[in-house]
Amino acid sequence: MEDTAVEEPEVSGAAEFAPALVAAHPQGNSVAVAIGPELRAFDLSAGLPVSLSDDCGGRSHSDAIRAICFSVSGALFASAGDDKLVKVWKTDSWRCIQTITSEKRVSAVAISNDDLYVTFADKFGVVWLVTLREDSAEQVSVDNKPVSILGHYCSIITSMKFSPDGRFIATADRDFKIRVTLFPKNPLKGAHEIQSFCLGHTDFVSCITFTSISETQSFLVSGGGDSTVRLWDYVNGCLLDTFQVRDKMGELLGPNEADDSSLAIADICPSIDGSLVAVAIQSFSGVMLLACDLVGKKLSFLKVITMEKSYIPTSLASSLSSELLWTVMGASNMPNQASSHLLTRLRIIPCFQKDRLSSSDAGPATLEDGEVPHGEKLLLALQGSLDVTKQEEVLASVLAALKVSMHKMLVKKHYSEERREQRKRGRNDKKIKN
Repeated sequence: MEDTAVEEPEVSGAAEFAPALVAAHPQGNSVAVAIGPELRAFDLSAGLPVSLSDDCGGRSHSDAIRAICFSVSGALFASAGDDKLVKVWKTDSWRCIQTITSEKRVSAVAISNDDLYVTFADKFGVVWLVTLREDSAEQVSVDNKPVSILGHYCSIITSMKFSPDGRFIATADRDFKIRVTLFPKNPLKGAHEIQSFCLGHTDFVSCITFTSISETQSFLVSGGGDSTVRLWDYVNGCLLDTFQVRDKMGELLGPNEADDSSLAIADICPSIDGSLVAVAIQSFSGVMLLACDLVGKKLSFLKVITMEKSYIPTSLASSLSSELLWTVMGASNMPNQASSHLLTRLRIIPCFQKDRLSSSDAGPATLEDGEVPHGEKLLLALQGSLDVTKQEEVLASVLAALKVSMHKMLVKKHYSEERREQRKRGRNDKKIKN
């Protein structure tokens, strides 16, 4: 059949934007923010900004960071991005102990539950693995090269997580799929056994996370460009419930502002006890809270926490030992954005637990700057500036892009047959070498 898809022009700027990311230490010891090539961390225990140390040269990355994560133990932290580098950091000293080079740009990263392996996914949909050896604390072994363990057939992997018991690795992609793979005892030989596929999204899957009812029973939660949050029995690949964010946002914003292209799910984050799921929505100035009944296997609307109209969260994070929900707004790779203007804005929601919500009529609200742990010291370290006027000027240009940028970044582009052939000929791996 002839391809009748309409060609979309290739765009720059907002389409290539890199959202600001936030990650919280599992035990609440620290919090990290990534914006563009900058990695910023704050030691919550000591109340001091972290000074990053990279023995490989340079302070951190040289291009936009696309993925960050703490290990389950909190001992390790990984960052990766468009510079085709994956960096592993020891969180007690915040020293980079290993730098791995990828053949392609990196879109997702995860650390195994036993801290023995780091996995990362590239833009071609291949998941790679590297052993985190004991001797890597001093230097990288020359033969410790990445090994490919699984793939998503040329589809960008958008999110990757290990299950709470460490038995499975879940990967989501731009082509609506979630794959759950058995993580083998010897992953260097590949992860070939697929446990299940979680199929049901009708647009790209932007984020996945695990939430637990007990030490032995957990579920997968996903969000996507189809404006839905879904609850899965991931072991069997069964869809348990679907929450339509679009319907609720239509009530809040009005039908004219609640179309699918502007209501993609940007990020999701479960509470400590699994009773809540916080949802960041592409064009919404706030966070939606869903009640997550893991016994009844049901997602339901609980409430919305609205923020100022100039604030749209791009990433969410919480820790196992804290009731704080960290949110961040920001983006890099914007048109006419100077490297010196890589500013972010933080908003923190307290009492991120369902039983705490029910005990308060007002429910949680964002902390004022003076109420933030360690106050101005933390904000200066993670936001990049305390100058509100300067922030408003810079973040105003980010705001408009955030309302449409996720769809531009992840929605699959359609090209004419002629344009596809031109793109194939221009690929580096297809060029004929003289």
